Amino acid sequence: MASKLLLITVFILDVIAFGLAVAAEQRRSKGWVVTDNEKNYDYCQYGSDIATGYGVGAFLFLMLSQVLIMIASRCFCCGKPLSPGGSRAWAVVLFIVCWVFFLIAEVCLLAGSVRNAYHTKYRTMFSIDNPPSCETVRKGVFAAGAAFVFFTAIVSEFYYVCYSSARDRFQPYGGGETGVGMGTYK
Repeated sequence: MASKLLLITVFILDVIAFGLAVAAEQRRSKGWVVTDNEKNYDYCQYGSDIATGYGVGAFLFLMLSQVLIMIASRCFCCGKPLSPGGSRAWAVVLFIVCWVFFLIAEVCLLAGSVRNAYHTKYRTMFSIDNPPSCETVRKGVFAAGAAFVFFTAIVSEFYYVCYSSARDRFQPYGGGETGVGMGTYK
């Protein structure tokens, strides 16, 4: 039987990670060109940098969630054997899909956080034709991370349930008999 406490804990961690990723998308840095007081040069000025913290927080909460699921299932490869059948087959498929979604989510969150924290520092001589480039995080990077956090949350929960079902149904060879079966001899 799947541990309900683990499933609830992982669900809560995933919801927090999703919320932080959505907040990061809403609060990502925006940059604009500003001319100095003497109008000698242009430079970039950036808004709030809070999205970096939200992105890193989502990254860490999702990682903690994944670590808990993998410890509980012994990363699928260690521990008690699994019973052959549909639950084991689904557990294998969901294990692979879970890791793919997890890696995509983590890459999006980490790349968005790093890019959001990067601010160009150079100045250019005042020119209308050649303003400085105030690059920021592309819209949708954190949103993609949030979407894959959501997918990871769903798949990891199903993976753990299928894994637990296959693990609980395993019967060692012999159907549970502990000794050598001896019939009546005459």
